[in-house]
Amino acid sequence: MFQLSQLRCFVEVAAELHFGRAAERLNMTQPPLSRQIQQLEHALGVELLVRTRRSVQLTAAGEAFLPEAQDVLQRCASAALAAQRAMRGETGRVVLGYSAGANYSFLPRVVAAAQEHLPDIDLELREMVTVDQLEALRTGRIDLGLIRLPAELAGLEMTCVVREPMVLVVPRRHALARKRKLSLADLHDEPFVMYLPGDGRYFHEMLHTLFHEAGIQPRFVQFVRHTHSMIALVNSGIGLALVPHSTTLLRLEGVVTRPIALPAYANAQMHLAWRRREAVSRPALTRFRELMIAQASLD
Repeated sequence: MFQLSQLRCFVEVAAELHFGRAAERLNMTQPPLSRQIQQLEHALGVELLVRTRRSVQLTAAGEAFLPEAQDVLQRCASAALAAQRAMRGETGRVVLGYSAGANYSFLPRVVAAAQEHLPDIDLELREMVTVDQLEALRTGRIDLGLIRLPAELAGLEMTCVVREPMVLVVPRRHALARKRKLSLADLHDEPFVMYLPGDGRYFHEMLHTLFHEAGIQPRFVQFVRHTHSMIALVNSGIGLALVPHSTTLLRLEGVVTRPIALPAYANAQMHLAWRRREAVSRPALTRFRELMIAQASLD
């Protein structure tokens, strides 16, 4: 079987139709170049070139073989480039799980940065609650997860990528909408839309702790899973809600958002989680994880 080096020699000679010029382009002398062509012809069992003292011409076999040889060399170069790009983490596939709260600000910023800096990484997005993301991470159905804590992280690593204040969402005609300085005391006995203790565990436990420590007792009128559902209920006038600041991007005519004095720990955090040690063997995953961390919003 012939070798790639023999193909390169043949293609150069065919391009130049001159052994001297072809040898110079290949940075070699004429005798080894001639041997490479002879060995190629022997392997193929055909004559590719007609040589005289004054000229070199392609035979019919050479004419037929040339485009195929060029194609083989091009495919080899493309294969080498593909391997090198994969090793550098420029190509590959990443499956990212995310909770609904990532939709408002952080995830769009990550997707835009990936399109700019890692355009050849195939990104698949899957919206999932935290508990489902953790199971998907452990079973390999997703590669990265944007999760809320607390969570069982055995076998996983994580880092905080979003930290933002909580704000009060109020119906536009509510009396608190006209106040500029608010505290938890303003929420006592007010109708309040609360996160579910199951699917909304992270925020439910945070707010429950806040109210308990402050001795405040809002009147819980509805329990919901998602923040956007909570804001829609506030928009209907049913009550108030405490939500992450990024959700203020959901602009509804019937609500206003107001800052509220809260303890330092009362901020909304989102963590990026991944399987321990796997990213080392997957350069694209490493590059994408690093890009996400670089986009972190830790106010």
